[in-house]
Amino acid sequence: MSAGRAPRVGDEVEYAPGRLAVVTDIRKGVFFLRQPGRPEWPVAQPDVLTVSRTRTQRLADGDFG
Repeated sequence: MSAGRAPRVGDEVEYAPGRLAVVTDIRKGVFFLRQPGRPEWPVAQPDVLTVSRTRTQRLADGDFG
């Protein structure tokens, strides 16, 4: 994971340059991501995830509205 805090469920993360998704679950240490219109998928390399917005920031931005 990035030098910042580890991603948590509900956080928006960058999983590849310019590619964003939301952490939907963490099962047995495996992170699962989702983008609108795509099914959930497991992350093959969780070390590359960087938090772009926390769940709290997304709530403040009205993403759940």
